[in-house]
Amino acid sequence: MRGKQGLKLTTAFVFSVIAMILAVGVGSVSISPREIVAIIFSKLSGSEMPAFVNAGKVSILWEIRFPRVCCAFIAGALLSLSGAIMQSLLQNPLASSYTLGISSGASLGAAFVIVYEVSIPALNYFLLPVSGFIFGLATVFLVLAFSAGLDGNLRSHTIILFGMILSLFVNAVLTLLSAAHSRHMQRLILWQMGSFAGRRWEHAGILLIVCVIGVIIACAFHRELDLMSFGENTAEAVGVDTKKSRRILLVLSSILTGAAVCFTGVIGFIDLAAPHAVRRIFGSSHRLVLPMSALLGGSFMTLADLISRTILSPQEIPVGAVTALLGAPFFLWVYFGTGRKR
Repeated sequence: MRGKQGLKLTTAFVFSVIAMILAVGVGSVSISPREIVAIIFSKLSGSEMPAFVNAGKVSILWEIRFPRVCCAFIAGALLSLSGAIMQSLLQNPLASSYTLGISSGASLGAAFVIVYEVSIPALNYFLLPVSGFIFGLATVFLVLAFSAGLDGNLRSHTIILFGMILSLFVNAVLTLLSAAHSRHMQRLILWQMGSFAGRRWEHAGILLIVCVIGVIIACAFHRELDLMSFGENTAEAVGVDTKKSRRILLVLSSILTGAAVCFTGVIGFIDLAAPHAVRRIFGSSHRLVLPMSALLGGSFMTLADLISRTILSPQEIPVGAVTALLGAPFFLWVYFGTGRKR
């Protein structure tokens, strides 16, 4: 079994590397794997660029494609890790941080910046992400506050109920804003469907820091998640402080999703489909489910972004549309395939 699991892990890593190479190399200007390796090695080591590498390709890869691909991979990892946590925490296969209204809150924050043309020079191009992140987290904290007020034990169905109610309310406010300021509607719609266009190394660096910290903290709770996925009573019987663990993990999951959403816009289905696929391949132990959800979710997002910018080239379609078109049938296959097995 260990050898079989090792083979699966190796295959997953190879798949991720291939996805990254394809995403970096394919486009209006093709860049071969040899050139990709040479450019990245030269940039990281500070050595001289090989003679066979075209200077224009260096600029395209290092300044445009590679930062974008890194952002796509890390955002997919954040969303998938968040989805894996939420599904176990709320004992619901359809749960995600979007269930708590974080996407709606982030969209509302971005809408205020776009509609009222808010300008803070100190934040520059980080203004939209920061506002989205703040509003998204504020929505989650409101959900937790209302849920705790009604149900001191913070049971799963209470959290989901308030998350859905607040999400619908925020979406209604967002619709009113869009209707009242129709000249900004196209930009609002595009932001809500997600895109990695124009992402820079600064964005990738921030997302990477959040991702590394998030994976470390989540993996530290793998035992609690294993037990809580079987029910609160089971977890409490073996000494797990379910209330404290749930609060920490809910906030962590929301921060992971908020970081991804605020830089890319709202992108769905990755956080639902990737953890289910990982559980079918690697089993239910969160010691593997959490890191592998991040790895495969990042790979799927990278490929989705590649499709979004190449399928109708030179026109680019929102990556959220691609993940929905590919993710919906994939998720149905995974979900109902599991049901038939049971």
